[in-house]
Amino acid sequence: MASHGARGRSGGRPTLEEVAARAGVGRGTVSRVINGSPRVSDATRAAVEAAVAELGYVPNTAARALAANRTDAIALVVPEPETRFFAEPYFSDMLKGVGAELSDTEMQLLLIFAGSDRERARLAQYLAAHRVDGVLLVSVHADDPLPDLLSQLEIPAVISGPRSAAETLPSVDSDNYGGARTAVEHLLARGCRAVGHITGRLDVYGAQRRVDGYRDALLGAGHQVDERLIEPGDFTEEGGRRAMTKLLARRPDLDAVFAGSDVMAAGARQVLREEGRRIPDEVALVGYDDSAIARHMDPPMTSVRQPIEEMGRRMIDLLLTEIADRRPAAVRGLERQRVVLATELVQRSSS
Repeated sequence: MASHGARGRSGGRPTLEEVAARAGVGRGTVSRVINGSPRVSDATRAAVEAAVAELGYVPNTAARALAANRTDAIALVVPEPETRFFAEPYFSDMLKGVGAELSDTEMQLLLIFAGSDRERARLAQYLAAHRVDGVLLVSVHADDPLPDLLSQLEIPAVISGPRSAAETLPSVDSDNYGGARTAVEHLLARGCRAVGHITGRLDVYGAQRRVDGYRDALLGAGHQVDERLIEPGDFTEEGGRRAMTKLLARRPDLDAVFAGSDVMAAGARQVLREEGRRIPDEVALVGYDDSAIARHMDPPMTSVRQPIEEMGRRMIDLLLTEIADRRPAAVRGLERQRVVLATELVQRSSS
């Protein structure tokens, strides 16, 4: 029996025209099926897919991308120094989720750091040349110009956590407010009365929402909010150390600390140990992220778990949808999507 194999009539690679002839449809219909267009009936799609299988047709992805004005590339842009990216589990977990969701596509992922003015300028030139189909923005600060640049260039983009309540880009975030409130309510329920909070950078909307959750948990339990118990951090271990030192100096009677990240909580723990404060007997400690840091700390640390990998997956889902429909949002008549995923308090020995 003759095998159809991967040879066309010409003896070379099967062509799009040969697939169309075998399926009894036009060349454009074959293109729509291969590109995943929904504007094809199930019967036609099945006929084209059968012809592709019989002939062993392999799409020319480079030619297809060029014809569709596509690059088949997505940029994951981190407006932070590389040192922070590799020091914080948050970023690696996000990258893991993004990579897993992209694994079944033909998209390539580019990791781009834009932590300095020079890097941002270089990135702006790169994006202006439309060398990627879309952008994922991770860890964006309120004054970052990159989101507005992407909007001006009409490059599809999704942001991990909105810059403000009025964010215009599609975004995926966790429930920062609810996670923080649950953490502080837990500390109050175990009898703590002087609960300190080491915040993240307050030009990050998620950090602001965690402060809101902290405040409302206290007020909801009938406590006053003492501003001396709130100290800004920067999501780094050294920032946690500095903040903890200042909190102890202002309120030596402090009996609990809620840190806005596990990394900052690790820094706070070092200071508490150096000051002879026993955890949790004298000072209870709660972090945020539920990273490996929390699980391996001594004692193991209570932490707010946010589904970071899932956030990465959902960001890709949103971005691929944006890329598939390049019409401006005003034309589509669609509101920008905002996805907020639930958090969970994981209790361990530190509290």
